Amino acid sequence: MKSLFAAALAATTLMVPAMCEAQEIAPRTISGTRLDLQARGESRVTPDVAVVSAGVLTQSADAGTAMRDNAARMTRVLAALKAAGIADKDIQTQSINLSPQYRYANNETPVITGYQANNTVTVRFRDIGKSGAVLDALVKQGANQINGPTLTVESPEASQDAARLSAMKILRARAELYAKAASLKVGRILQLSESVDYNPVPMPVMARMASADGGMEKTSIAAGEQGIGVTVNAVFELN
Repeated sequence: MKSLFAAALAATTLMVPAMCEAQEIAPRTISGTRLDLQARGESRVTPDVAVVSAGVLTQSADAGTAMRDNAARMTRVLAALKAAGIADKDIQTQSINLSPQYRYANNETPVITGYQANNTVTVRFRDIGKSGAVLDALVKQGANQINGPTLTVESPEASQDAARLSAMKILRARAELYAKAASLKVGRILQLSESVDYNPVPMPVMARMASADGGMEKTSIAAGEQGIGVTVNAVFELN
């Protein structure tokens, strides 16, 4: 009997902290009216980084020659990037591929006619205004595949904070509007949550524009503006 009593007492003792914990995390009751609102704040910024992929595509009758020709061209491309002042940390190999090329005919087994080698690097340009000239230099050194750019902001935190403040200002104004219409006053903020919607997307390939001296056209990238938004959900208590 004593052992059964001791076991029951131990079980009750274990339950007490759990009950206390449940009471601590239970939502606070409100004495007024609950108001759920959502608002989005946005900050407009000019991108300061352009990400572009530059590649070399070569073809040859045999695989070894295709790879050697490709490596030689890519060596010149990388040298041009270094000469333009692009830091090592801003150049990253994206892919290296070697694939056979086939000739297809009706009712015949495909025949290998040669090989295609491809080497692509991703380049981060921190001076968008000069990136077009660098890309033109890469083409002269053998790059024959250019894709991008993706324009982005390197440090978006300050702009995100500005968007948060904008969203909170909108929320407060709306809460005051509802409270006035209902002959109430805005009380506590019971709950806050947010979601950030800054997702840079690739833009069309660079535009072309004539040089100042009327010579050959040059590549140009326009930074433009981007929106960094924060959506805030808030629960107010109206009294």
